[in-house]
Amino acid sequence: MGTQRLILLIINIIGGAAVILSYIYGLRGQVGGANVLWGNVSTSIRPIYFVSMIISALGYFAFIYYVLFRIDPAESNVNYYLFYAIFLVIVTASAFWMPLTNMYVGNPSASLWIALRGVLAMVALGSIGLVWALLSLHPFTRGAVYWLAVAGAGYFAFHTTVLDAITWAALFR
Repeated sequence: MGTQRLILLIINIIGGAAVILSYIYGLRGQVGGANVLWGNVSTSIRPIYFVSMIISALGYFAFIYYVLFRIDPAESNVNYYLFYAIFLVIVTASAFWMPLTNMYVGNPSASLWIALRGVLAMVALGSIGLVWALLSLHPFTRGAVYWLAVAGAGYFAFHTTVLDAITWAALFR
């Protein structure tokens, strides 16, 4: 594995660990557990989120596999450093969602709400950027694994944009 791919792998390992640890910390530190983090989101649509989170996670594995193992950084028409930026935005902002939500629940304020919406928007924009970057690759890099990565990135973008940044935020309060 080349240096550029290794750096992207490290970004995802450290960033992924930060996201998971923020969730563990957030769920353990919140009085009322996960229910509080749903706010006013109806219990009837929560199963949709659960299924969508699983599909999104599978999609994440599909596109990270493609970016790490199927794109040659030296030959790609998309600058590989763009993937660093995209993944840094996604994992960094994702790691802040749970702590900000807990802070907001404990002490609601306009500034915390703006920060919370901001991190959701950053993840959404990063995920949309990923779809754009994948679709911008030269046609000779396309095949079944490519389209699986695009589908995974597309679904991940749908989840982070429509379900998280728009729907959850609108229903939470």
